[in-house]
Amino acid sequence: MVENRKPIWIKEATEMVMHFKKRGSFEKVSLDDCDGRFLAQPLKADHDVPPFNRSPYDGFALRASDTIGASRENPLTFEVVDEIGAGSVSHYELGSMESIRIMTGAQIPQNADCVIMLELVQEKKHSNGRQYIVLKRPLQKGDNISFQGEDAKLGTSLIKQGEKINPGVKALLATFGYPEVPCVKPPLVGIITTGSELLRPEEDLVPGKIRNSNGYMIEAQIVRAGGLYKRYGSVADQFKDLLSIVKKAMTECDIVITTGGVSVGDYDYMPKVYQSLGAELLFNKIAMRPGSVTSCAQKDGKLFFGLSGNPSACYIGFELYVRPYIRYWLYSSKPYLKKITGKLKSDFPKANPFSRFVRCKLSIENGHVYANPVGLDKSGVVTSLAWADCLAVLPGGTKGFAVEDSVEILMLEDQEGSEDPWIESRFSKL
Repeated sequence: MVENRKPIWIKEATEMVMHFKKRGSFEKVSLDDCDGRFLAQPLKADHDVPPFNRSPYDGFALRASDTIGASRENPLTFEVVDEIGAGSVSHYELGSMESIRIMTGAQIPQNADCVIMLELVQEKKHSNGRQYIVLKRPLQKGDNISFQGEDAKLGTSLIKQGEKINPGVKALLATFGYPEVPCVKPPLVGIITTGSELLRPEEDLVPGKIRNSNGYMIEAQIVRAGGLYKRYGSVADQFKDLLSIVKKAMTECDIVITTGGVSVGDYDYMPKVYQSLGAELLFNKIAMRPGSVTSCAQKDGKLFFGLSGNPSACYIGFELYVRPYIRYWLYSSKPYLKKITGKLKSDFPKANPFSRFVRCKLSIENGHVYANPVGLDKSGVVTSLAWADCLAVLPGGTKGFAVEDSVEILMLEDQEGSEDPWIESRFSKL
């Protein structure tokens, strides 16, 4: 079943993964704990915001018609008849040449139709102790008033289902009275790292061994995508041990990810594991660099992703195939990496039949967006992942690429996403 290593197009691999896409269930989460979660329902305004005409400043509420003709040469005097603090309401009906002192956020009183800022008037007292203000400029009806519903009207759609809850969204949830927030229950992703050469971070390096970085990297990628993870640790290159832990992860998790063991070496057991599980192999080689050995299988609709043991190949395999699956689960309408167009900052003269994803840092120079390659462009390199915030895509073909060539760029830290995946724009013979 797994001997066939004929590469397929990125487009085909993406379609195979998303054929099994599914939506997550809902759960209520306290407003205190909803940060970074994804909305299960669209958020609509259930009242006007603001719910009444209010003052955006500390000042005085007036009738605009009374201010006609006010100037430095012709100052007008208004008696202060009441004062309104934020959260209070005046029951005084404003009369001719009267004003009401008003604080920021307070409701505009009856008959008032404008506000003058505190610092633009002179405040004085009559000999009888009554307060008044002196105005030296005219006002128009509506000046300095935040009108009912100008921020949001009753029934307005504010936030779509599947949007990530950021500080601004959380403010809206509080505004519209959500002590509990309907959120999508995130998928639980099991992570199994394979390889007898792997050490834990706290262990000392010894000849022939390396510390396990892929597991921690994927955990962070899962969290960034919006999922939860369960760590199953590192498994040595022993088939029975690997099969046992994969079976356990199958029963406990919504998605299973393994790293390493997907190539064709003597100790690469993942193909044999798929076969023993009775899983359907969807693909085991993709026309891409790095990450060509990225694999995926399914069993009863549950996906198993076999990512490369090389850090950069593992990282890119996750972003292209696992991330959109997780984002769709969370009801995103744009589950794929956001795409923009920019210019390449380095030469890549060597032609490559497979599409190449180059780790880059974004910059803007003279009004142009550039993708600046960072670190070594090799699948086993880990340092460049820490410096990259995007991937420049060099489609496979018969020629290389040069500085200033226009390229598509996939944004790694973006939360908006794209409705469509990146697909090959020109094809080479496989």
